[in-house]
Amino acid sequence: MKVVYCICSLQNPGGMERVLLNKVSYLVKHQGWDITVVTTDQKGRPTFYPFPDAVKMVDLGVNYTDDNGKHPLQKILGYLRRRRMHKKRLTALLQQERADVVVSLYPSESSFIPDIKDGSKKVLELHYCKFFRLQYNRSGLLGLIDRLRTRQDERIVSRFDRFVVLTNEDKGYWGNLPNISVIPNAALLLGDARSDVSFKRVIAVGRLDYQKGFDRLINAWELVQKNKGSNDWHLDIFGQGEWKEMLQQMIDSKGLQANTHICPPTKNIGAEYARSSLLVMSSNYEGFPMVMIEAMACGLPVVSFDFQCGPKDIIRHGENGLMVANGDIQALADAMMDVMGDDNFRKMLSENARKVVSTYSEEVVMNQWIKMFTSLVAK
Repeated sequence: MKVVYCICSLQNPGGMERVLLNKVSYLVKHQGWDITVVTTDQKGRPTFYPFPDAVKMVDLGVNYTDDNGKHPLQKILGYLRRRRMHKKRLTALLQQERADVVVSLYPSESSFIPDIKDGSKKVLELHYCKFFRLQYNRSGLLGLIDRLRTRQDERIVSRFDRFVVLTNEDKGYWGNLPNISVIPNAALLLGDARSDVSFKRVIAVGRLDYQKGFDRLINAWELVQKNKGSNDWHLDIFGQGEWKEMLQQMIDSKGLQANTHICPPTKNIGAEYARSSLLVMSSNYEGFPMVMIEAMACGLPVVSFDFQCGPKDIIRHGENGLMVANGDIQALADAMMDVMGDDNFRKMLSENARKVVSTYSEEVVMNQWIKMFTSLVAK
């Protein structure tokens, strides 16, 4: 079978990039399928994660991100111009490739890819929750566009042969669409190391931007550090992004620099999980938090805001982690201290957290994808 995946770029150490790597590696190794990954904004940069040599990589040179930072009107006009270029170049490529299935990882080509008549089945794979555009609460023209595009999304997703979301929670927000499926991300074992949760270290992982909400985490960590029993614990945040300087200023202004550090991304995050005893998720929104299930597979209990979407599907409160109301900084701090201050409780949460592997194993998840692709092509 020939499958084409469409994504913006692969130079960042994000969860979506890692998920795509895991999927195509599995399909090449275990199925022998012909896989092509098409990007729009790679700009000749190397991929952060090494993709198999058997995977064909094509960049269309559309470069949507070149318009970031421009005036809203310029940004809109630039986007429309680049989308026309994108459609023309992608159409030519797909008519040449003649794939069995083409997967859009959203959002750039999702508005037009069902119109490309290349004989392939079209699948839309959403790595965010339905309301991700609205989480920024933008005002003015951009806020109006966010609201309009959120409503437009309902029409867009209905045009695909299959629309895949990552959680049952998100499926409920979309309603009874006849083409919708739920396929979560897989919890891969990142090496052989497991945490025995004896390390006095809290870890957080993700891009340093609004979505991951590390400003909320730092505010909660300040409350934790006022508890004398927590002074010997450290918080390490692994990531890169536009909020790095702002987050560091927060740490410095609160006097937390002795035990709070922003660390660069690592390709061996499993080793960092193994040297930690608690993962904290402070995101404003997610599609399906890969970091959460990967850390749990390494034995880390999780303390998380109840954001959209993911925690409701994964966390069993008091069994494998703790979940608090989204945005409740004091509750997040209290939950961290509950786990940090009770060795036996932390070990119990750790043992149960590891069981996430059976629910989200690579074999179980990839068999769902293979079955879906095969049935679509058979039709």
